[in-house]
Amino acid sequence: MTTLLAWVLLSSALGVGFRRLEDGAVAVLLTIVFLVAGVGCLVTACVAVVRATRRWRRLVLLPWVVALLVGVYSLSIALAATFPPHPAPAAGPAGAESVSMIAADGTRLSGWFLPGTNGAAVALRHGAGSTAGATTAHAQVLHEAGFGVLATDARGHGGSDGRGMDFGWFGEDDIRAAVDHLSARSDVDPERIGVVGLSMGAEEAIGAAGMDPRIRSVVAEGATGRTAGDKDWLPEEYGFAGTVQQGLDAMTYAIIGVLTPADRPATLARSVRASSSARFLLVAAGTVPDEQHVADRLAAIGPGRVRTWTVERAEHVGALSADPAGWTTRVVNFLNETLTPPR
Repeated sequence: MTTLLAWVLLSSALGVGFRRLEDGAVAVLLTIVFLVAGVGCLVTACVAVVRATRRWRRLVLLPWVVALLVGVYSLSIALAATFPPHPAPAAGPAGAESVSMIAADGTRLSGWFLPGTNGAAVALRHGAGSTAGATTAHAQVLHEAGFGVLATDARGHGGSDGRGMDFGWFGEDDIRAAVDHLSARSDVDPERIGVVGLSMGAEEAIGAAGMDPRIRSVVAEGATGRTAGDKDWLPEEYGFAGTVQQGLDAMTYAIIGVLTPADRPATLARSVRASSSARFLLVAAGTVPDEQHVADRLAAIGPGRVRTWTVERAEHVGALSADPAGWTTRVVNFLNETLTPPR
């Protein structure tokens, strides 16, 4: 029982508490209490194991501590992903109109729309822990190229209702609502709709394309994975260390499946295979090898439908900052090509 308490308290402090220190004095106090109580339980359990065993049998203490730390690692990440803070809403760019829409499960989603001039439009999705306001620079580039841009706050983020989920397991439902909104607009051709996503939003965009044939084009920057199945490549690339990480991720995602009401999404590979109409541009940061590995593997699944672009010296979702001209040219040309008016 003491070990279980140590596991839960330490995981709660690390996974939830430290992410909410800006929420006020109560959050700070609870984090400190959970951390101190967790350490106290851990020390108490260690002392009990030592007293209950003979000297040579105390070697069991090492695997016991390792198992506890592994459990704390997985549970803290799972708690952080399924009980994230709710980022404050941010204003849209000049000229944007505020919009809202209702997802299939009744959750109200908030965002803003920049009208386009060419009849095509994209849903723009931000990464975990941020809001649509973080995509303003990307929206401006797309808007200046003539596209309508609908940037939405993921549920539990910004002005959107609902419970957040930092691995984007609600993303398909949120993006479907965004596509519904775009399809209903008189200034948008419903056959010329794409999705541009960053990080969590990139994985959501790929997943949504596998479920919604109305999505014709996907630009996904910074995608790596959001299910255990997305990590099957780790042992091949990193050997024993990759196998260990794959096992840790499998445990983490299993816990996440218990903690979140969201349905477990398909793997990125399965979503690419399932997409009947979309074409993909996968943008990888030059400083993040995992993004490049994932992009190359997805490209091998859909040759001709999936393109990749690695941006040298770019950090995670930093392609526009690292190479603004390149991002503008490649992304705009790709969208122009894939969202051409139907014949």
